[in-house]
Amino acid sequence: MRMDRRFFLGGSLALGASACIPPDQSPAGRLAAELMIIEAAGNGTLGVALFNTVTGASVGLNQDRRFGHASSFKFSLAALLLQRHAAGLIDADRDVMWSEADMLPYAPFTRERMASGATLRELARAAQTTSDNPAANILLRELGGPVALTAFWRSIGDEVSRADRYEPALNNVPTGEFRDTTTPAAMARNVARIIYGDVLPEKERAELKGWMIETRTGARRVRAGLPQGWIAGDKTGTSGLLGTSEYNYIDIGFAEGPKGEPPITFACYFRARQREDEMLASGETTLARVGRVIKEFAERERGLPLVGKLY
Repeated sequence: MRMDRRFFLGGSLALGASACIPPDQSPAGRLAAELMIIEAAGNGTLGVALFNTVTGASVGLNQDRRFGHASSFKFSLAALLLQRHAAGLIDADRDVMWSEADMLPYAPFTRERMASGATLRELARAAQTTSDNPAANILLRELGGPVALTAFWRSIGDEVSRADRYEPALNNVPTGEFRDTTTPAAMARNVARIIYGDVLPEKERAELKGWMIETRTGARRVRAGLPQGWIAGDKTGTSGLLGTSEYNYIDIGFAEGPKGEPPITFACYFRARQREDEMLASGETTLARVGRVIKEFAERERGLPLVGKLY
């Protein structure tokens, strides 16, 4: 089999290539094999789903395996607020206050606004763009708690994802846990439904999409692997399990190429097994390599016909 250099995704991945020659020689098989190489190089478990929002085609690895949300749930939480606001069920511009009892580590917005409070819309934007933890908890509480977020996913066709707890307890998702989990396949389609489908009216879709582009926590993850000229937005999550060497790195979002490539939504989950001081670089590098596969997938899918309503 002739292998072009795209197959290796960089010198550090070539070491595992001989063990990952795909029995499926189709383009989708080759892309799946590239994801297997990325997983092997990262020394962990990688779950990826890439979804073409035009044709409905998808490719991935461990697409139906459960992973914890960590902070990535905040994207869906912001969507839930905007959906209810558009339907006239809640005023997103209503002011709310909070107290010291609501505060948690990592609160860049809510700590600064403790005295003055904020609107629900501002809390949603802060939860999405900065991953402010108290902002997410306050907003989740105002919207009806984890059961309301789970109901939102069910209402848009996702029978898999679930929310059970608030920050920070929801980060405790060891292998085999069902609480506060999703799958790559489910979440990639949720992003498509929310950003490109009819879950939100056009104005709210544009607002949330803008927040995703503005989000900087993913700058070194999937987006770092995309070429210049691409437009992308995301929501990340990071969690560690106390007393273990297991860390979880998450990135969900969308990517749009500059040459007519179809918009691709992605959901990436990497469960790493390394020492804590090595975690950040290794986890982010693994997800950045997925960005290169997104480019190949989008280029392969360019020009293929629409197959009907997808989500």
